Amino acid sequence: MLSRLSPLTTLLLLALLALAGCRMDTPDVAPDALAQAPAEPPKDTPAQQAERGDGAVSTDTLAGGARKADDALPTEWPTAQVASGTAHVSCQADYTTEDGDGVPLQSLAFFSVVDALSPCQKGGVLRLRYQGKIAADFTDLVKRVADIADRMGIHKRILDLDSAGGQVEDAIRAGDAIGASGWTIWVREGSVCHSACVFVLGAGDNRMISGKVGVHRIIRMSSTATTRSELNEELRGVYDRVKDYLSRNGVAVAVADLMMTVPNRRLRLLSKDELQEYGLDGTNAAQDDLDRLQLMRRCGADFVNRRDAFMRSFDAECKTAGAGLDEMQACGLELRGRFQFPDAKCPADSPLSEFDRLADVETAPEDAASAPGPEAGTAH
Repeated sequence: MLSRLSPLTTLLLLALLALAGCRMDTPDVAPDALAQAPAEPPKDTPAQQAERGDGAVSTDTLAGGARKADDALPTEWPTAQVASGTAHVSCQADYTTEDGDGVPLQSLAFFSVVDALSPCQKGGVLRLRYQGKIAADFTDLVKRVADIADRMGIHKRILDLDSAGGQVEDAIRAGDAIGASGWTIWVREGSVCHSACVFVLGAGDNRMISGKVGVHRIIRMSSTATTRSELNEELRGVYDRVKDYLSRNGVAVAVADLMMTVPNRRLRLLSKDELQEYGLDGTNAAQDDLDRLQLMRRCGADFVNRRDAFMRSFDAECKTAGAGLDEMQACGLELRGRFQFPDAKCPADSPLSEFDRLADVETAPEDAASAPGPEAGTAH
């Protein structure tokens, strides 16, 4: 089972974003008013986005289900590249550093992905920045990056997302792959996640939102309907699949009902309270339940109880208004001793274990020859 970006790690990253001025400020007006009068005029209307394939477009049926987490892709992957948007790989959680969004990734050939991710192997953290439409090549992107990250032991993964939407079925396929491979999804300030992108957002283990999230009605491009009744019958099947997908990812199925009420030429922006109410912001409830059960089996009930007590104390003592990232880290590291962390049995699962790993990396001698490379799968 992959180590996942802990809620505390997410909290520290959020603190870093706050220090950089990354904050979601929602005016005291109705979400629809925000959609009708945004602070910055959108480049295209939702209808224009839908015409070029953005939005929430349904064109086919889902077949074959999600790829199993242990079903590794072969070394000789089918030819593919990022064509519906742009992708960059960074080994830093924050984009305000000198490296910015990192190196571009267009070719999805095996060794192209290996080359892009290799610098991230030492620190065990990668951030994948994607800007563009949700389509089949986006699904290929997240699957292949996750596969190589698995082989390299890079388990801290952030999908830095900016998308106006796209194909519903591709969003669900990508979401199932994301849900099986341990991603935190970040919609940073100035970015958006609209329409079909919301299905991708729902799949993250943790969701961090500083940008705008919006929904509208799914467009059935392949419809043969000639009456409203026929169209609704077609859409009912699509929405049933959407509701099943949302449910298994810990997102309220009310999101699908809300989408049905918003014409596709408009956009309904979700407020911060709504994002939390619908289960689209913060920790994924379904994944949190699974992680808790696995952690209890692996480390015992006492460990889980101590970890929960640590988290409550961290919120009360370290997460104070105006506290800088360094102060929060120092407070958290000092707090660990009170709750007997790092734990001898489960050091990697202990709170702030990433700082232990970082210390090991910094004190270890440079030995590139000893660093494990990605394991090749079976060629097909």
